Amino acid sequence: MRWISCCFLISVILCGCSQNEPIEDTEVEILSTQDVEIPDNIFTSEKQNKNINEEEVNLSIKTYLDSYEELTIASSPFLDVLYEGEDLSENELEKFEKINKLTKENDENFSNYILKNTLPEGYQVETKRISQYITTSNEILYGLDETLTNITEDLNEGIIPEINLGTIKSNTEAVNGREQKKIEDFLDEKDISTKAFGREK
Repeated sequence: MRWISCCFLISVILCGCSQNEPIEDTEVEILSTQDVEIPDNIFTSEKQNKNINEEEVNLSIKTYLDSYEELTIASSPFLDVLYEGEDLSENELEKFEKINKLTKENDENFSNYILKNTLPEGYQVETKRISQYITTSNEILYGLDETLTNITEDLNEGIIPEINLGTIKSNTEAVNGREQKKIEDFLDEKDISTKAFGREK
């Protein structure tokens, strides 16, 4: 399928342009879509206008990042199917859409939590950095998905699409090795163990 070729092209360009320094990858066993279990938990909090203590915010960061990692792993087999030029079945699409929905909710819930509450001293900047880094990395995928949808519609109408990567690429500046290193240093400083970035102790 031609739009899959476009997908591959976009992903290659993003990989080449998104990072000034490499982000460390961890070895992850790739599952088939049938083996994927949708994560049960994401970060949630109803708190507003509260003073959050350090123990609670550390646990919140861990929950958010663990959920991000689990959702990323769960989405990988579906992305692999698409990148190989195959179609997702109705059941697979349903699971994939649910994973994407949970990913967005995880990001939104954590962002609201850190914005609507008072965090301990030294946490405001770093929790914002974590939220922006993870949300932006997810938005790149959403932007790619939207671009591919538009490409597919154009191809179905016999139009040769013009691929504009400007918007997607502009978001990649916040997702780079330097920013990840700052996050990892903060996690080490606060002794926060998380599945994300291969930092679970």
